[in-house]
Amino acid sequence: MAKRFLLSGYFGFKNFGDEEILSLLIQKLQQAQHRITVISSDPKFTKSQYKDIKSIYTFNFNEILSAIAKADVIVSGGGSLLQDATSLKSLFYYLFIIFTALIFGKKVIIFAQGIGPIDNNFGEFCTRVILKHCSYISVRDEKSYELLKSWGINAELVCDPIFSLNVQNKEEKKEVVAVQLRDFPTMSEKFITDLSNKVCENFSDKKIEIYSFQDSIDYDVCKKFENKLHEINPDIKTTIYSGLTNTQITENISKAQYLIGMRFHSIIIGLLAKCKILTINYDIKVGKIAKEFDLPSLQLKKEITNQFETLKNEQPEKIYEKVKTKKFNWSGFINAIK
Repeated sequence: MAKRFLLSGYFGFKNFGDEEILSLLIQKLQQAQHRITVISSDPKFTKSQYKDIKSIYTFNFNEILSAIAKADVIVSGGGSLLQDATSLKSLFYYLFIIFTALIFGKKVIIFAQGIGPIDNNFGEFCTRVILKHCSYISVRDEKSYELLKSWGINAELVCDPIFSLNVQNKEEKKEVVAVQLRDFPTMSEKFITDLSNKVCENFSDKKIEIYSFQDSIDYDVCKKFENKLHEINPDIKTTIYSGLTNTQITENISKAQYLIGMRFHSIIIGLLAKCKILTINYDIKVGKIAKEFDLPSLQLKKEITNQFETLKNEQPEKIYEKVKTKKFNWSGFINAIK
């Protein structure tokens, strides 16, 4: 029987990972002919990407309340919505959606989220109390699972949905180093300079492709990095890619021999594509995936040491054996929405 779904997440910002998760969710729900409304920062953009869905603006609370009242199921996720590292305001916004849905007596599903960090005591209290009343919770990492367990909340541990993407492994890689950067408060001029020096030192003979996944956050730092590369080595070949579709991003990165990745989902694409990967650890989720797959990692506030040598000596085929075990399990979600 078809149901009405309201999807709440970091949608409409044209961020690769969140938009790809939304695409997978919509595809799965439309297979069962469910009706879908998406809360989006750009409803016009979101509606243009999919057939037969509705979309409402992130801060149009009258429309949101109306959509919650009409929905059968509210899905929150995926990604890292329930954390206050971005801002406390962001945490309470997503909790507001969940809490209101519960007040309306709706079934609420937390979908493949990473929970935390939540440093604010009141924020943690509210998160803990509200999540206890959700119908089904899935989390994408062990630390989130253990955190909820310590709160007395049952959850299913799943991998990130992006692991279910069909990425073509290019056996013959191009002589390309893909670099994916984003702005962040601790992203200093010194780090950009040090990274540029190391890239020029190690890869001056290769083309450097620089990827802006979300232009409002990524593009300026990508341009700074490109300028610094040319300042150090005027002959180095570079291209900045911005405004690409998700499919174009995936296809391009899959051809690269190396990936220096900052965003979590860029790293997953690199893993699926058998790239040699160096992570830039700006967030706990990046640290987790680097540790899980034994990938070298740069720290924004620390000196770059031997990570580039480790990168060159990586064995992607060996790492891919573990990547292959990461298959997203939809069964808990499917059973929860019946």
